[in-house]
Amino acid sequence: MDDSKRSTHRRGFLGRIAATAGALGLGGLVPRSLTAETGGRSIGIDPAYDGWLNKITGKHKMVFDAPEPNDAMPVIWPRVWLDTTNANYGTTDTQNSAVVILRHGAIGFALGDAAWEKYRLGATFKINDGSAPATRNLWLKPLPLPLPGTGIEALLAKGVLFGACNVALTVYSGMVAQGMGLDGAKVKADWIANLIPGIQVVPSGVLAASGAQEKGCAYCFAG
Repeated sequence: MDDSKRSTHRRGFLGRIAATAGALGLGGLVPRSLTAETGGRSIGIDPAYDGWLNKITGKHKMVFDAPEPNDAMPVIWPRVWLDTTNANYGTTDTQNSAVVILRHGAIGFALGDAAWEKYRLGATFKINDGSAPATRNLWLKPLPLPLPGTGIEALLAKGVLFGACNVALTVYSGMVAQGMGLDGAKVKADWIANLIPGIQVVPSGVLAASGAQEKGCAYCFAG
């Protein structure tokens, strides 16, 4: 994508954030459970997020930053990295730390099949299953590739950490709610309930990407 198209895409997304946040009263995208309100300041940290970061303890560490689907590379490259790291250094999956941050246009892949069908996420995110908009999460199961162990469930089972951006969950669930004439807060709560088990909601994808790097991860732009 050339610079002019990237700029247009960014402006369009920021416009949708502003419009959705304004319409739904989402000026504060960080949930109250993550902050203590003292004079408008945020103090402390979400213990679940902190605990998630503290699982990054491997000998080799990589964070895969996924703001867009990018032909499913966010669930392919972690498997490639683990396989080649193990082959080169004589390690196993559990001795290394792979972290995948699902944010922005890739946030829908943090949700299970029921949410994809109920909220028509294939149409929302322009993801097709064959020639029609997907009604299931195409990243959940291993992909049809000559590379065993891809897909979110298989990667989670091998200890790969997945984070889902809370800001993206808020914005996109709000946009979907508006389009379907539903209550934004209720739709977001339903999205959270339909997260793939094992995926951690993080305050924001960019914060989690920086947090993983502070824990020693190298950075791979996966989207």
